[in-house]
Amino acid sequence: MSIKVRLATVNDAAALARLNYEFNGGELRQAAEISESLLRDGEVVAVALMEDRVIGFGCARSYNSFCYSEACGEITEMYIEQAYRRKGAATALLNLLEKELSRRSVVSVRILTGSNNHSAQRIYENNGYSRDNEAVLTKKLQ
Repeated sequence: MSIKVRLATVNDAAALARLNYEFNGGELRQAAEISESLLRDGEVVAVALMEDRVIGFGCARSYNSFCYSEACGEITEMYIEQAYRRKGAATALLNLLEKELSRRSVVSVRILTGSNNHSAQRIYENNGYSRDNEAVLTKKLQ
């Protein structure tokens, strides 16, 4: 059983809704809403499959700012179902997302993850990412 990765399509919307609910909780997003987002948004969404079953996903964005001479990239989400972890899916998703960001002229990618998510941090570090000294602060806007 090998892991395969590819860019997500609208046919993956129901699986993405299920996985996103497992990952982020909250309200279950509707497949139609996810399909619309996949069609209109500039986000790169990739899926990992095992035996034609979507078992994980990763998301990335690229952006330009007058502050930087080069396009910037960020991997914003990464989730693999518990039963399929430690089989190379996260690394395969990272590789695909990086390739897609590179096609958008991105030369530097950042990833935000939980400070206590040590297993994810090891995966990222094993794939060439390094820690920096930035602090992340968040605020909910009404």
